Amino acid sequence: MPAKKEWYVNDDYRRWQTTTLNVAGRTLALATKPGVFAHGSTDPSSLLLAEHVRAAHGETVVHLNCRNGLLGAALASTAARVLLADRNVLAVEASRRTLALNDAAHVEVYVGHGAAAVGEIMADIVAIRIPQEKLALLQLIHDAFAMLKPGGRCYIAGATNEGAKSGARILEELFGNALTVATESGHRVVSGVKRSGDIARTAALESSYLDNSVFNEQRLSIAGGESTFCSRPGVFSWDHLDEATAILAEHIDVRPDDRVLDLGCGYGVLGVVAGRTATTHPITMLDVDSEAVRSAERSATANGLTSARVMGSDVASAVLEEQFDLVVTNPPFHVGKATDLSVPIQFIADAFTVLAPGGRLNLVANRTLPYEGAIKYLFKNITTVHDGPRFKVLSATKAS
Repeated sequence: MPAKKEWYVNDDYRRWQTTTLNVAGRTLALATKPGVFAHGSTDPSSLLLAEHVRAAHGETVVHLNCRNGLLGAALASTAARVLLADRNVLAVEASRRTLALNDAAHVEVYVGHGAAAVGEIMADIVAIRIPQEKLALLQLIHDAFAMLKPGGRCYIAGATNEGAKSGARILEELFGNALTVATESGHRVVSGVKRSGDIARTAALESSYLDNSVFNEQRLSIAGGESTFCSRPGVFSWDHLDEATAILAEHIDVRPDDRVLDLGCGYGVLGVVAGRTATTHPITMLDVDSEAVRSAERSATANGLTSARVMGSDVASAVLEEQFDLVVTNPPFHVGKATDLSVPIQFIADAFTVLAPGGRLNLVANRTLPYEGAIKYLFKNITTVHDGPRFKVLSATKAS
C-alpha cells in the first residue's frame, strides 16, 4: 500500500483544470487552478455579471478586475470589441485560457489596474468585479465614467461582505443614478448610466490616488534603519507597515554576498531591508499583483536599489530556473475572502526549488497556520526563530 500523502504535498498547484458553467442557457468552459480566484467553486458575482450584462452588435465592452474571464467569454460573440484587465497576473493567465477554451481568443486581455491597463478607449459598457479595497474600487468606477460614451452603462458586481452596498453608493454618487439589476445569495449587480459628460463633483474625488501615477509614500524605521516605501491602494498593507512583515524584517538572516529573493514582495519592505546588507547581487522581488510590482519598483529606487529586479509572478514561476541563497517571505493565505493554504504551501515548495544547496528560508506567519509540516517534509529541518503572541518566524536550510 502506498504511503499516505500528506495534505501539504501540493503536486497539482501548476496543473490547469477545466470546468464548465451554465450561463443564460449556454455552457462555457473556465480555466482554473489553485491560486485563481474562486478555484473549486463558482463566484456568484461573476456569474451574475455574465447573465445580466448584455452587449449589442457593434458595442465595445471593458471588464475591469476580470478574474477568470467569464464575462469576456460570454460576450465575445456579440460585442464588437471586448477588453479585459486585471492587476493579478494569474487572473490574466486564467482569462486568456478561458477565452481560448471558448474560441474567443480575439478578446483582448491586459495586466493592470483600471484605465491605465487598457489605454484610451471609448466604451459602451464597463463592468467591474468589485475588489476588496474601497479606494481601488473608487478608482475603477472613476475610470469607468471617463471611458464610457454618453449613455454608456457601468455595471459593478460583488458580495455584501466585499463592499457591494458601499460600491452602489459610490456609483450613485459619481453617476447620479444606480439601479440594482440582480441579487442572489448576498451578491448583487448594480448599474449606472452616464447621463452627462461631467462626473459628479463629490468629496470622493478628492483622493489623489485616482491618479494612477500617485503613490503613498512612507518613511519608516525598520530593522535598525530608515527607508522610504511607496505603495498603491489594494496592495497588501498599502497604507501601513504590516506587523508580521516588520517582525520578519528584524530576523532576516542575510549576508553580504547572498542572492536574495523576496517572494510575495508587496511594496518591497523585506527586499529593501535585505538589500541594505546583501550588496553583491541585485535583489529579486516577485508578486502576483501588478500594482505591488509597480510599488516595489518605486520602493527599490527610493532606497538606492536601482539594479533590483521586480517581476509579476505566480509564486516563483518567473525564476524557477534560477538559484538563490536566501528566500524571505510573508506568504498570503487568502484568495479573495477565502482562506487557501495551497498558495502558501506552494510558496514553501517554490522556495525549496529555487534555493541553492545551503540556502535558507526565512518565513513569517500567523502562529496558528500549520506550515511546519510542509517545511520539515521538504527541508528535513526547521527552526522557530521567533514565537510571539500573534506571529512566528520559521527558518530552514536546504541540505548541501
